[in-house]
Amino acid sequence: MKFYYVYIIQCMDSSFYTGITNNLEKRINEHNDGIDKNSYTYNRRPVVLKWYEKFTNPNEAITFEKKIKGWSRKKKEAIIEGRWNDLPALSKNYTEQGLRQAQTDKTIK
Repeated sequence: MKFYYVYIIQCMDSSFYTGITNNLEKRINEHNDGIDKNSYTYNRRPVVLKWYEKFTNPNEAITFEKKIKGWSRKKKEAIIEGRWNDLPALSKNYTEQGLRQAQTDKTIK
């Protein structure tokens, strides 16, 4: 059975990079070796693997990678730290709704 990995690495400048691969160890080494001078990680080496998830379905892996790429830094930090339950509260829409509700509550008082 072939596996696909969605991963998050932390770069030297503390930024995160999210990717997908079918060979995690080889891919992290490629990031650190600087294979592609035009890649995001090239000038941000060394990188450190912070999190990964294993998939058997490549389409599910691709979908999840795209989802994570759109997430805020705080949401990425939450999954790196295993705080999956914090994700809804870190969503932009959820946070905006909470702020609007707090403003409404303040106005009513």
